[in-house]
Amino acid sequence: MLTFVVRRLLATVLVVLAASFIVYNLTAISGDPLADLKGSSSPNRQERIDARTEQLKLDEAPPVRYVYWLGGAAKCVIGQCDLGTSFTRGDQPVTDALASAVGSTLQLITGATVLAIVFGLSVGMITAIRQYSGFDYVVTFITFILYSLPIFWVAVLLKEYGAIRFNAFLSEPDIPWWVILIIGLVSGVIWSSIIGGSAKRRLWAFAGGAVATAGLLGLLIATGWFERPTIGIPGIVITGAAIVVVVVLLSTGLQNRRALISSGIVVVALAIAQVPLQYLFFYQPVWWVIPLVVALGIGLGFLSGWLFGKDDKRQLARTAAIVGGLTSLLLIVDRVLLVFPDYENRIPLKNGVIATIGSQTPGLQGDMWFQMLDSFTHLLLPTIALTLISFAAYTRYSRGSLLEVMNQDYVRTARAKGLTERTVIMRHAFRNAMIPIATIISFDIGALIGGAIITEQIFAWQGMGYLFNQGLTHTDVNIVMGVFLVTGIVAVLFNLVADLVYAALDPRIRVS
Repeated sequence: MLTFVVRRLLATVLVVLAASFIVYNLTAISGDPLADLKGSSSPNRQERIDARTEQLKLDEAPPVRYVYWLGGAAKCVIGQCDLGTSFTRGDQPVTDALASAVGSTLQLITGATVLAIVFGLSVGMITAIRQYSGFDYVVTFITFILYSLPIFWVAVLLKEYGAIRFNAFLSEPDIPWWVILIIGLVSGVIWSSIIGGSAKRRLWAFAGGAVATAGLLGLLIATGWFERPTIGIPGIVITGAAIVVVVVLLSTGLQNRRALISSGIVVVALAIAQVPLQYLFFYQPVWWVIPLVVALGIGLGFLSGWLFGKDDKRQLARTAAIVGGLTSLLLIVDRVLLVFPDYENRIPLKNGVIATIGSQTPGLQGDMWFQMLDSFTHLLLPTIALTLISFAAYTRYSRGSLLEVMNQDYVRTARAKGLTERTVIMRHAFRNAMIPIATIISFDIGALIGGAIITEQIFAWQGMGYLFNQGLTHTDVNIVMGVFLVTGIVAVLFNLVADLVYAALDPRIRVS
């Protein structure tokens, strides 16, 4: 294993060197970095041209300038990176520009990538298991539409309906009865397609989904929830119960009563702990509160699963710990929502609650919870845009991969042994179906680190994509190479991670 990793890392260095040489020279000859100064009418124009020429060593050939750049980049090995300065950003060091852009890009893509992977793989698996069902046809239709839509069009629609019109709704939150009825009927259709089964079963699912959705919307309007949104103890219990059902169904199956009981105890314990935790939330608004609460939920889950596990302590402890970790996040969300009324009163009216540009509201002061809510409102639309496009791709990939695996001999053998369908799918088929998906995920993450250029432009998000586009436009080679260095290294490292994941998923694959 160690030999394999070292050999791949050495090959990575050679790949990055060759690629960086090509990119540097192509960028250097693609334009004139003195174009803005040559068109200037400033009296000291020539002095500025001479200064930039000396700063960027423009009197040297591009291959020679590359050697100078490589010498500075090589210092990154000892923690003293010198990637030059960017003349398009006021002679700011490239390392400083990259540090800000990488943080902004990671903030943008992390949530979108996680949501797309989780929901894409889950929905893809369900459609593969229920191939040619009504649910499969509906999901296939939706994913093909999403996959074919250009990201800029999706982003513009989200700005119009997810921000401008939704902000207008929040100013006077009221939903006409006929809109509630339509939303309820659509929800009923969706739930009937998800549940499937006989006509009677689908009819009950349709009625239940329609009534529950319409009733919930009516209750939210009647109680003024949109003016003062909160989760509260009832919301934690109800949402936690849904988490228990999903996690237990995937891990042990709903027939395992001890798993249901141990996970349910964790949800109740965290709901009760919501009251004393308010002291910690209000009087200690510091960053370590969040991992502390999540660790508390995981710890309670592990303890509950271990106590009720009997002969299957590890599996139940793992299941309850996952439930505890996810439920603890509801406590964090509930605390953030408490600042919503104050936030709505303090932000500029022209921006609205759901922001359409930027990563934060300029000049907005507040504690940690206030800043978290502000970040969320700015992240919401670009995250949804990136998630929708990636969700469509992951759904199709996972469906095709699982369908191929389900026809293999070892899956039929597992069924012939009498294993439950959940065990056959989760422990045998899904694990092997993840091998090609691991490749796709690794490449996507590496590409996204380079920045979602179109999305960042539309939402005025100054991340890696914005930085790269700025460098190319003005032939700022140092900026372009800084972005390339980060994205290139991340891409090849995630390619290495994919190889290691192959061996973890399939014991027949060896890395040596």
